[in-house]
Amino acid sequence: MGLHDGHREKMRERFLRTGLDGFADHEALELLLYYAIPRRDTNETAHLLMERYGSLAAVLSAPMEDLQRVEGIGEHAALLLKLVPEMSRKARLTSGGHEVVLNSTEKAGAYLLDLFSGEKNEVIYELCLDRKGKLLACRRLSEGGADNADLNIRRLVENALLASASAVLLSHNHPSGIALPSPEDYTTTTRVQEALRVVGIPLVDHIIVADDDFVSLADSGILHTGLR
Repeated sequence: MGLHDGHREKMRERFLRTGLDGFADHEALELLLYYAIPRRDTNETAHLLMERYGSLAAVLSAPMEDLQRVEGIGEHAALLLKLVPEMSRKARLTSGGHEVVLNSTEKAGAYLLDLFSGEKNEVIYELCLDRKGKLLACRRLSEGGADNADLNIRRLVENALLASASAVLLSHNHPSGIALPSPEDYTTTTRVQEALRVVGIPLVDHIIVADDDFVSLADSGILHTGLR
């Protein structure tokens, strides 16, 4: 057993005894990277990551392409670093299989803040709800923008019909950090509302998320329906 192997084993045993309590951020990264970098001192790599990004949260939200600029981080290690927060986010959203009920703007906003956490690009989601606001399906419609060219209205309507939805909530994010709706957002909202009206399904809201903030177009008076 080499020097690194002995150190790795001690770190694993420490984690099994105490979890991550007492681990410094760079030590937690070092331990995680064991499973992507088998033959290198990951302590040094972990320190380089912390120096570049400044915090553990910033490391885990960094783009894969940028992570690979750090010495010692290849594609596999970068993928592992991206997978961890995504798995955690998915677990939070599914809540162990419990029902998700979005029957108020506050509940929908909190859910969406988690859903968009870590997104660097503009993404559109369609949330299909039953009559009581229970989430039946959450569909990622597109990435890159919420303008007319990027949103497939036909697909959105098909999703709602396949889910037997009683209502649809539309949402997208503004990576700029400003949640105020744009003229394109208003146009998109109208188009979606009209398309869903043809099949008898109301659009109850269009919520725009930016960082830790969100704006409801229903609460703003743009939509006459709303979450109850």
